[in-house]
Amino acid sequence: MQAPTLKQEALESIDRLPDNADIDEIMYQLYVVDKLRKSRDAIVEGQFIHHEELKREIEQW
Repeated sequence: MQAPTLKQEALESIDRLPDNADIDEIMYQLYVVDKLRKSRDAIVEGQFIHHEELKREIEQW
C-alpha cells in the first residue's frame, strides 16, 4: 500500500471539516497536516530523541 500524497492528505483533512468552515479553520487544518507529515518524516529519518533522553536533558537545566 502506497502512502497518500500530501495533496490527498490535505483534501481528506479538509473534507472532514464542516461545510461552514472558514478560511482560518481550513488553513489551521493544513498546518496540522504539514506538521504531522514532517514529524513522521523526521521519525523515519531518525531525527528524534527518546523521552528518557529528553528528561535527562531537562534535569540538567
